[in-house]
Amino acid sequence: MTSSTATTPTIEFVRAAMRGPLPSLEAQITMAPRPRSFSPAPGVEPRQAGVLLLLYPIRGVLRLVLTVRTADLDHHSGQISLPGGGWEEGDASLQETALREAREEIGIVTDGLELLDSLTPLYIQPSNNVVHPFVAYAPQRPDFYPDPKEVAELLEVPLHLLLNPATRREEDWTWRGAPLHVPFYAVGEHKVWGATAIILAEFLALLNQSPT
Repeated sequence: MTSSTATTPTIEFVRAAMRGPLPSLEAQITMAPRPRSFSPAPGVEPRQAGVLLLLYPIRGVLRLVLTVRTADLDHHSGQISLPGGGWEEGDASLQETALREAREEIGIVTDGLELLDSLTPLYIQPSNNVVHPFVAYAPQRPDFYPDPKEVAELLEVPLHLLLNPATRREEDWTWRGAPLHVPFYAVGEHKVWGATAIILAEFLALLNQSPT
């Protein structure tokens, strides 16, 4: 990626990058808290889920929408997430799961979205889900109507901010009584970490490895 592309990535650049080979675990692990498991324990059958990386332009600048989860949700409460959720009967595919959940969670119309491709599935131990990420593009900013039961706040993050190496930070935390080394993306006052950061790490690595 050239320096000019890194500061102002275009959707044409993203489309081209998405045709490249996925960096997979090599990229995912760069934003994984340590310690962290990437596979379920023997005999544990995980559920399947889909999430959406939704890109759209605002005044020519590509953005990605993230959600701040409300404090009373069962899993990952108060954390930063991608729109998505668990597969349900009636979903024709995990891609449809991601689109349905985006409709329900952030209230967007998904009919006109361009589905670019999928990323590497990721196992999430606390919720026992294998999450399947899908990248989509809207040609203009969607109208958002977030569900107040699930979404405390929407973050419309410029893609170039996430591509800036200065956005990536690391800290040592005590999490649920145990030490945890945590890489995260600093987005304003928020720290994007955990599964969301791991998924974003692969997407951003895919953009960074593109030769154009």
